[in-house]
This record gives sequence, structure tokens and C-alpha cells, in this order.
Amino acid sequence: MKTNRLPILALWASVGITALTGCSKEQEAAAPVGSAASQDVKAEEAFPNQTGTVVAGKLGNEPIVYQKINGENVLEGDIILTASQVNPTGPQTESAGRNTGKWPSAVVYYTIDAALPSQTRVTSAITHWQTYTPVRFVKRTTQSNYVTFRVGSGCSSNIGMIGGRQYINLASGCTTGNTIHEIGHALGLFHEQTRNDRDTYVNILTQNIQSGYENNFVKYSTSGYSGTDFGALDFGSIMMYGSFSFSSNGQPTITKKDGSTFDIQRNGLSTGDRAGIDIMY
Repeated sequence: MKTNRLPILALWASVGITALTGCSKEQEAAAPVGSAASQDVKAEEAFPNQTGTVVAGKLGNEPIVYQKINGENVLEGDIILTASQVNPTGPQTESAGRNTGKWPSAVVYYTIDAALPSQTRVTSAITHWQTYTPVRFVKRTTQSNYVTFRVGSGCSSNIGMIGGRQYINLASGCTTGNTIHEIGHALGLFHEQTRNDRDTYVNILTQNIQSGYENNFVKYSTSGYSGTDFGALDFGSIMMYGSFSFSSNGQPTITKKDGSTFDIQRNGLSTGDRAGIDIMY
């Protein structure tokens, strides 16, 4: 069995940041949370079918390019950066490991906005994470750092524990699988196709990517993050895009090195996902 692994985020200590899966036929099956037919096969977006103003800025001390859409700072389609992250006011110190921005004791405090429909997708996603990982989710009482699941224009999240109240945004079309993916971001996981070593495993076909979505495919180090790639690229990761994600012309945007394509997977955490979270938490 492969010891596939997601890249795990090393964080900006003073900013407090902690940052979808094609399943090849030979890839080990992910732990299911529902039938495959019930899962959205599109990659997550904060604002579906919208592109905004491209902004060059900094994340900590590193230059990044992100989009300004409806007043939000959007990185890689579904990652929301705070104003303090893209406009730091003090000296930024890079942490060499995953020792900041994690949820202390692997406990995530949360609330669910009463206006959010179909709340079972949230509770089912939480149950899935708790079944297969050491992370625990506890309903918030007075804790200062917590996640609120609320209605959004698409599916999106902050990345890692940023301090204070943060959000996982879910439109009506965001499934349980999409929610598991966004929780992964909130815990600090990158998109799998942005690994620094990804060129060993895949081809990125930039000529087929929709205009305005090119930054969804850049390596996380190019986006200003420092992290670690564990094991081989996981084609079965719930954080991995599929071969046709954000295609402009029906042709693949990502293939394996031999040119073959693979599907996106939103059924549940892969074995590699679970192993990476075990290392991280």
C-alpha cells in the first residue's frame, strides 16, 4: 500500500495562518460517507463562476497573487485570506514547522448558523472526521477561537486556525464531501495538486485552464506558504482536483505523467489524508 500524503502547512507565527481528490482506478478506496452519486464532482469555489481583480500582495514576507471577489481575498478558489494576512502591519516571522496555527489539542470548537439549510451535511462531515482522525469537534460555548458553518455563495474556508471567529461557507450545492474538504482547509491542509513535488507525478496543462483560475494550480510555495510533502502525491485525496477541474475547453487541466486522466473524489478521507492528519495532530 502506498504511503501517500498531503502537503502539511508550516505557518506564519505572527499572522496565525494554517493554509480536492481524483481517484485513479488503482487507488485505494476512500472511507465512504455516502454514495458517490450524492457527491459534487466539481472543485470547490468561494464564488462559483466569478473572477475578480487580480491582486499582487504578500503573505507574511512572501509575494503572492490572489483575487479580490465581493470584498473577499480569495486564494486557490476556495481559501479565504483575512485582511491582516494580506496586509500585515508588523514583522512577519516564518515558522519552520506545523507548530502554530493548529487547533490546540486537536479540538475544533464550532457553531452552526441557524440559517444554514441541510445541516446534516455538517454533522455528517464532522462525524466522518471524528471517525477517521484524532481531531475532535466540540460545540462552542465561550471559547474565543472557533469555526462557524454558515450560508455562502459557494464552498470556502479560511486555512488553519486564524484566531477568533472564522467561517466555513456553504452554498446549497455544497455536499457532505465538499464540507469534509473545507474542514480540511480549516485544519491546515493544502490542495494536493499544489504540492511542491507535484511535477514528479502530474502534468499541469495551463493552456486548458479557465482564464482567471490559473492560480488554483500553482505550487503552495509560489503562493507564499512553507510546508512539507509527505509520501507520494495522493490521487485519492479529498483535497485533490480532478483531471478536468476548471477546464476551459473540455480538455484535461491535470493528467498523470503518462497522460492518463483521473476522477475527482468527494466521498471521504483517503488513507493518505488520514495518515497526514495523524502526523499533523
